[in-house]
Amino acid sequence: MKYNGLMSQVLTISCKLKVFPSQAAKLDATMDVFVQALNWVNQNTPEKIVNAVKLQSLCYYEIRARFGLSSNLAQQVCRRVAGARKVARQRNRPVKEFKRRFVTYDARIFSFREKDWTVSLTTVEGRERFELAIGNYQRGMLAGSNPKSATLVQRKDGSYYIQICVEKKPPKQQDTDRVIGVDLGRTDIAHTSEGDNWNGQQLNRVRDHYSKLRAALQRKASKGTRSSRRRCRELLQRLSGKERRFQTWVNHRISKAIVSRAKATNSAIALEDLTGIRERVNQQPRSKTERRRANSWAFYQLRQFLEYKALRAGVALILVPPAYTSQTCHRCLHIHPDPAQSYRSGKSFKCGHCGWEGDADLNGANVIALLGAAVNQPRGSGLFCSLVGQSRLRATESPLRTA
Repeated sequence: MKYNGLMSQVLTISCKLKVFPSQAAKLDATMDVFVQALNWVNQNTPEKIVNAVKLQSLCYYEIRARFGLSSNLAQQVCRRVAGARKVARQRNRPVKEFKRRFVTYDARIFSFREKDWTVSLTTVEGRERFELAIGNYQRGMLAGSNPKSATLVQRKDGSYYIQICVEKKPPKQQDTDRVIGVDLGRTDIAHTSEGDNWNGQQLNRVRDHYSKLRAALQRKASKGTRSSRRRCRELLQRLSGKERRFQTWVNHRISKAIVSRAKATNSAIALEDLTGIRERVNQQPRSKTERRRANSWAFYQLRQFLEYKALRAGVALILVPPAYTSQTCHRCLHIHPDPAQSYRSGKSFKCGHCGWEGDADLNGANVIALLGAAVNQPRGSGLFCSLVGQSRLRATESPLRTA
């Protein structure tokens, strides 16, 4: 991914709102009506319609008359349903129901004022202005900006947040010959060519703990007394999202450390393109526990975090195919022709050609770094030809990278 001077980055800044009781009632009414309108449009229009303009022509006046929404909020309902249907079509499943309370805003029904750090939102009872309860980070991100869209949400603790979309121009990426390779896996979530690694044992322990706890509570919720079943359902609801939030925190920490290291050393980042790995892994015979652990991988989320953090920091991100990266020796670029030869066992790698021995993930990260360096050189590289000729590996750029 290479910034060419024309690309802009959209960042979402989550800001807490200071809401008076009278204003809270208006926000609650707006979110309730907005979600009701979403479900009504989704249930009363053909599922195949995924175009917001077509939806608006079908039910715009009915939305306004039935739910009392303003013109712009009615348009936002149609856009939100259309967007949800497009995502559902890509995942090959229908949009069942909108449950979360939220409202989306555009520039006509939302505004941000920097002089007093407030936002103005349209509700079902008119326009309201709210003060932002934010820190220095949010102030720095919002300073000098002119946001055009936002989303109002209410969290489980009852607090109200406005998620403001800010368009930023990232810094120009500097040309460099240095590349940090990143090998992704389950034993080590990430291992870099410079030797940094993040072990996945803690993550597996957390996942196994929540899996056993959910199973036990689900059994009790189906067999216990009426009061115990209710209590188990309440506990399951409290536990929902904890594992996901922990995984997100881990990926944020890893991606931040990798990008910070690349920026400090003026290096690019080379990463494996693991698109479709879950489908390929699921074809292998495994136990139920191993299948659950494999399907809980969040490599794509880690890649997304690396992409937007690298773009924001001015660091180039290069994607390379994962084929044979774990079987190639980074020192002699040799792939062993005999599959029965034991050149890798767990975390250990031994090259039968040059005799190099070491950590298997470190070796894979170094191979990824070599491929990334070959792609990163604008005029090509003899090393790249050597890799193709000897190892039959082909490095490709990220779809966002431009020549």
